[in-house]
Amino acid sequence: MPTNRPTTSDLLDAVMEFLENKVMPKVPAHIAFHARVAANALKIVQRETELGPGLRNEEHQRLRGLLGMEGDPGDLNAELCRRIRNKELDMHNPELVDHLWQTTLAWLSIDNPEYSAYKKAVSENPD
Repeated sequence: MPTNRPTTSDLLDAVMEFLENKVMPKVPAHIAFHARVAANALKIVQRETELGPGLRNEEHQRLRGLLGMEGDPGDLNAELCRRIRNKELDMHNPELVDHLWQTTLAWLSIDNPEYSAYKKAVSENPD
C-alpha cells in the first residue's frame, strides 16, 4: 500500500521545529512568545488529528451505554444534559461519574497533556 508523504503529522512537526528552533531564538521576546503560542496550537492540532477520532468513538460508546439508546454524539450529549438537568441522572450514578471523568481526561490529553493535575490523574488511574 503506498504511503503519502509527508503526512499531516510530518508537516506539523516541520512547522513546529521551524518555529521552535529557527524563529524563537532569533526574534524579539514578544514575537518569540507568539511563535511559542503558535507552536503549542499546532501541537494541539496534531494531538487532535491523532487521538481525536478514537476518543470521540469511545465517548460515543460510553454515551450509548449510559443512556441505553442509539443516536449521534450530539443528540446523545443533548439527552445526557436533559437527564442531568431533570435529575434523572446525578453524581450518585457511577456510570455517569465514570463517563464524565473519562471524557474530561480524554480531552485534556489533547488540550494539555502536560497539565500537572492530568498527569497525576493518569498516573493514579492508568486504565
